[in-house]
Amino acid sequence: MALAPEKHAKPAHILDTVINRIGHIVLGKEHQVRLALACLLARGHLLIEDLPGVGKTTLAHVLAKVLGLQFKRIQFTADLLPADILGVSIYQAEGKNFVFHPGPLFTQLVLADEINRATPKTQSALLEAMEERQVTAEGVTHKLPKPFFVIATQNPHHLIGTFPLPESQLDRFLMRIEMGYPDRAAERALLKGRDRRELVESLQPVIGPDTLASLQPVAACVHVAEPLLDYIQNLLDATRRAGAFAEGLSPRAGLSLLAAARSWAMLAGRDMVLPEDVQAVAPSVIGHRLRSPAGDRAVSITRLLESVPIP
Repeated sequence: MALAPEKHAKPAHILDTVINRIGHIVLGKEHQVRLALACLLARGHLLIEDLPGVGKTTLAHVLAKVLGLQFKRIQFTADLLPADILGVSIYQAEGKNFVFHPGPLFTQLVLADEINRATPKTQSALLEAMEERQVTAEGVTHKLPKPFFVIATQNPHHLIGTFPLPESQLDRFLMRIEMGYPDRAAERALLKGRDRRELVESLQPVIGPDTLASLQPVAACVHVAEPLLDYIQNLLDATRRAGAFAEGLSPRAGLSLLAAARSWAMLAGRDMVLPEDVQAVAPSVIGHRLRSPAGDRAVSITRLLESVPIP
């Protein structure tokens, strides 16, 4: 049962409580936790790419628990079929009709674990769900629960048995983040502490889906001044003309960057977006949407942010 937030508590206070609770389980990763929460506040989907064993799945579990969301996990494998995710229509002899049986995708937060181990055909089964928040089967459209989020984990492409996500699939993710190795203090706490799975099971919700739904419009209404919009447009233009990237960012990428920056500002307790909010979320929002001929996207994005003047 979700804990009722204070009646007149400010959004930043509520979200700080959420972040602190997550931080008891996911140690030393406050920046990644804030990015993940900003992604959900912006109604986006999250891709976590990193080596096995660094806490990708744990973060998804903890987010679902603390936010009070219905949660299901789908383990992606090479033999997984689209129907295994979406559901299937089964003929009922009694009624002489087909009845749709929803798949595990019909939940509020779904973990697509190791998404790039599935074939492109199965990966593409998520496209309509992530974009339209609905599933069409046998010509009938079925709405997904509200809210609906996909958190996908992905192993690095150099690992055996992976299929790269197509660009159309990558673009459905508002953010892509990496967990990274823990620092020495956090790793020592992990070694000395209880099993993370036990701690996750004992977690109680801090808020519920209704509270989360009430916070999302607040994030969407965080003020953005005209010079800040100029800054975002200048960043988009720089990716299109500089030659550092194979293709420039799309208008949808600009909308994603703006939505993420608004959520980041709200997490900081502000009612307006600053340039540093854009810079904080930019690598996670645009990194998976850009291809650098030089091969090092992180360096190219750093140079991009340094090259565009701050208003």
